[in-house]
Amino acid sequence: MRICVYEDQHVRGLEPLTLTRPVIDLLCGLTNLGEKQARYFAATTVGHLCRSLVADQIRTSDPLARVNDPAWLRAAPTVLVNARWVPPPHPRSGGLMIHRRGVGHGPSNLFVDGSYLGMVEGEIAFAVLGTRLLSAVSPTTLNDCLTDWVQSLPTREVGGTLVSRPWELIDLNSNQIVRDFDAVADQGVAGFHPTGFAIVGPADRLVIHPSARIDPMVVADTTHGPVVIGAGAVIHAFTRLEGPCAIGDETVLLGATVRAGTTFGPRCRIGGEVECSIILGHTNKYHDGFLGHSYLGEWVNLAAGTSTSDLRCDYRTVSVPVDGQELQTGLTKIGAIIGDHAKTGLGVLLDCGTTIGPFAQVLPSGGFAPRSIPGFTRAGSFGLKELTDVDRLLATADVVMRRRGRVLSPVLDGVYRTIAAQRPVSPEVLPLRRSA
Repeated sequence: MRICVYEDQHVRGLEPLTLTRPVIDLLCGLTNLGEKQARYFAATTVGHLCRSLVADQIRTSDPLARVNDPAWLRAAPTVLVNARWVPPPHPRSGGLMIHRRGVGHGPSNLFVDGSYLGMVEGEIAFAVLGTRLLSAVSPTTLNDCLTDWVQSLPTREVGGTLVSRPWELIDLNSNQIVRDFDAVADQGVAGFHPTGFAIVGPADRLVIHPSARIDPMVVADTTHGPVVIGAGAVIHAFTRLEGPCAIGDETVLLGATVRAGTTFGPRCRIGGEVECSIILGHTNKYHDGFLGHSYLGEWVNLAAGTSTSDLRCDYRTVSVPVDGQELQTGLTKIGAIIGDHAKTGLGVLLDCGTTIGPFAQVLPSGGFAPRSIPGFTRAGSFGLKELTDVDRLLATADVVMRRRGRVLSPVLDGVYRTIAAQRPVSPEVLPLRRSA
């Protein structure tokens, strides 16, 4: 089965997370969106139609991937899959754990009835297309083609969810952990646990990779969902894990309280209390403080005492500032959405529905930080100031990454510089004052 995952014009709604990565790399449940889509279709070959900004990232992560290649796309019947689609569940299949690719049992005989659109509440989830229709598709014509197909091709409701905002992934995360757990075979040992490790609930809902290190005095509660601990993870004493939750490869938990609906990607450092949140990876939240109903990118650093509010005091639904307007979410709990390489100072307080762009720096101000902080800005009691020394910011990012055995690649360096050059500067953002 050939699929080609495409980014449509609505990917901007998933910023700041998609400013620095393809949509397919967004984590929800045990896997990212690209892995879910490949599993759903039992894809043996995967191509991509994406923004030029992130094309080289895909090529770097998968050198065999065909990216923005119309000739490949037209060579055979293909399913075009919306990168924002979270597929519905499928029967159990083999070979997948956190951040591992696998092959599942997706729909068969998709092309028997000719070309058609799979729809979710009026939006295209995927398009089953023969070579004639594919001949018109390219990165520049894709959106026009999608508009034409809605008018001309038969449609079918296919289920799942098309996400358009980051908080929708947070809201889906608990169920996705359960569905992913039920859909894939574990590479760990279900029910295995070290001496001194306490389980509350069904033992077969606990999966610990054999290479993980678990101290005594750790509790996993699987009453309401599975607990999955990845390869090389380190769980220190006095940590409590409430399922459904997933701990990524080589992530370290230091006396943390991890509540239901939480997914940590690889190589995070986590302490304090975290509830119903997603962290993509390589992020530090090693100290006390509360993080709730939030989505964090990579290489974020939350200093000691940083806490998010995720519930209004009047219990009304939370709005999020987007493009200068308050966007109603319909959800009563939303914390913060934080882009890559953002940093907070000691004791920073983040209000409900806060968005923080990549490379932003948030300093303590004695109250809540601004609820909308653009990338490459510094926020504090003085307001917002633009950070103009991009070379210095990227040098710091390289130091941070080298501390975890990584380097700032030329591809990522180029992505970050492009974002910095294109970022909008609103009137209230003042130039950074240079100290004497």
